Amino acid sequence: MVNLFGGFGFVGSSFKEKYPCIVNDRNNLVPQLTNDVTDILYLISTVDNYSVTTNPYLDVDTNLTTLIKVLENFRHLNRPDVVFNFASSWFVYGDTDLPASEYSQCDPKGFYSITKRAAEQILISYCETYAIKYRILRFANVIGPGDKKVSKKKNALTYMLRQIKNGGVIDLYDNGEFCRDYIHVKDLCYAVDLVMRKGFENDVYNIGNGKPIWFKDVINYAIKKTNYTGTVNNIPQPEFHKHVQVKSMYMNTNKLQNLGYTPMYNIYLIVDILLNEDFS
Repeated sequence: MVNLFGGFGFVGSSFKEKYPCIVNDRNNLVPQLTNDVTDILYLISTVDNYSVTTNPYLDVDTNLTTLIKVLENFRHLNRPDVVFNFASSWFVYGDTDLPASEYSQCDPKGFYSITKRAAEQILISYCETYAIKYRILRFANVIGPGDKKVSKKKNALTYMLRQIKNGGVIDLYDNGEFCRDYIHVKDLCYAVDLVMRKGFENDVYNIGNGKPIWFKDVINYAIKKTNYTGTVNNIPQPEFHKHVQVKSMYMNTNKLQNLGYTPMYNIYLIVDILLNEDFS
C-alpha cells in the first residue's frame, strides 16, 4: 500500500486509479501510515520554471519548505520500514552529456530545476541523518490524456497538438531541432510502481523510455495525420527560455529496464491518443 502526496495532479490522479493508495488531501502534510503502508510516494511540486516572473518564492515554498514539513512529520511517526519515494525531474540535469544517467553531473537552470535538485540533496541528507529509507525518481516528459495544466509553459507538445487539431497557429522553436524523452503517464505509473516493488533503496532511478524523440518529427507526424493547413512559425528560442531550459534531453534508463520495465506506448501511439482527446 502506498501513501500518496500530490494525488490530485496529472500523475497522482493516474497512479491512484490503478494502484491501492491512501491519498493525503492538499492540506494534510502528515503521512497516513496504516500497518499495510510500505511506501510514501511524494509528488508535491511546482511544474515549470516560469514562477520566478510572478512569484519568486513559490518554487522554494512548494519544492523545499513543504517537503521538509512532510519529512519532519514522517520522522516523528517512527516507521523505519516505510520508504520515502521522491518524484524529481529530468530538469535537475541541466546541461550535461546525453543520455543523462543517474550518475551524470547535475547543473540545473531555473528556479524549478534548481529547487528540485536542492530537494533531492536535502532529502538525501535528511534521510541519512535520521536513518530513513528513500528513493529518488527522475521523471522524463510525462504526456497523455487528462493533463489539466497543459500550456506553452508546461507540456508544450500536448499544447501544440491541440493547436494542430484546432487549426491554430504553431510557434516552433528552432524549427523543432531538439529532442526530449517522452513517456505516457500510464507507463510512468507502472514504472514507479515497479521501482517501489523491486528497486534498491537509497538510490536514484531515471523514469523514462531512454529514447531521443525529435520534436520536429512528432509535429510533422501530427500535421500529416490531421491534414493541418494552418501556419507554422519557425521562431528563435526566447532569451528567458535559454536561461532556464536546456535545448535537448534524454536519459539513460538501463537501471529501470533491468527491473523489467517495457513501455506499452510509443510516441506515435501517444500522439494518436492525444489528437483524439476531447479537451473541450
